[in-house]
Amino acid sequence: MYSASYLEKFIKEIFTSIGTSENDAIQAAKVLISADLRGVDSHGVARLSGYVRLWEKQRLNSNPKIKIIHETPSTAVIDGDLGAGLIVAPFAMKIAIEKAKNVGSGWVAIRNSNHFGIAGYHSMLALEHDMIGFSMTNASPLVAPTFSTSKFLGTNPISIAIPAGKQPPVVIDMATTSVANGKLEVLQRKNMSMPEGWAQDSDGNPTTDAAILKKGGAMLPLGSDRIHGSHKGYCLSSWVDIFSAVLSGANYGPWVPPFVAYIDPIKESVGDGIGHFVGAWRVDAFRKTDEFKSHMDNWIEKFRSATPAKGEEKVLIPGDPEREITKERLKNGINLLPAVVADLKELGKKYNIIFSDN
Repeated sequence: MYSASYLEKFIKEIFTSIGTSENDAIQAAKVLISADLRGVDSHGVARLSGYVRLWEKQRLNSNPKIKIIHETPSTAVIDGDLGAGLIVAPFAMKIAIEKAKNVGSGWVAIRNSNHFGIAGYHSMLALEHDMIGFSMTNASPLVAPTFSTSKFLGTNPISIAIPAGKQPPVVIDMATTSVANGKLEVLQRKNMSMPEGWAQDSDGNPTTDAAILKKGGAMLPLGSDRIHGSHKGYCLSSWVDIFSAVLSGANYGPWVPPFVAYIDPIKESVGDGIGHFVGAWRVDAFRKTDEFKSHMDNWIEKFRSATPAKGEEKVLIPGDPEREITKERLKNGINLLPAVVADLKELGKKYNIIFSDN
């Protein structure tokens, strides 16, 4: 087991080693370690070497000069200068929060960025300001639209964080696919098969091969197939792609540059980098904050009191599983797969930073 503080320090040191400023490296480390603490292992420290490889390929700027290129009182577009989304998205979210303070809501579209980690980290930044936070991003084209074998969409996550009073906040953080791509990567590291319904082979047939994406296969939208509602996942993913990229001037659809460095982006481009979209609503722009929080508590308590289905212990609200995992991991540490430990040791060796055994 590794403590969150140890992993966070290691991440920060790696980022500073490739030229990232101290403050930006701290920010990047916070986003990655928040994923591990919340149980989203596919987007935590296991992703660290991926950002470094992008930097080595000159596809990521380790010291970006992020700037606003257009704005109104409630909106803005920022250029991430090809920086890590771990740094760019929190910068944008802070702008959205400031605009919300002034006019009730703030919306920021981002272009020329890279993978931004877990969406939930960014939406949750609004909670401490008594605001509702919102974040989404497009991603590497690994997903086939309904009725297709072409990989035109990403896992394209959406997150909304809603404050409450005595109860914890409601935090929704979900991919618009049947499963996040990182879970396929975890199964590959474990040499395990995946459940049917997560992906299809190159001909559009169901498969349980967790490595199918390397063989021409594609992930499936939320719902898996048309009979089970994949058209709804397709629509949600399309919304994310359009808001994140068509609106901001980033690449969209099949033109989104892949996160993995061993696959070069296609030469044709329709925009700059990867795109995100973030926002913040001030609760008191709609209703007195105390009233809203009181009713959110009531909503949460009512849903928690729902009768559990047979075999289930209790009914959860969005964010409960992650909170429980965070509490446990802060106390007992974070367990890393042997393949991830080996990867981090190799990365540390390259930059003269020791990664110790647990």
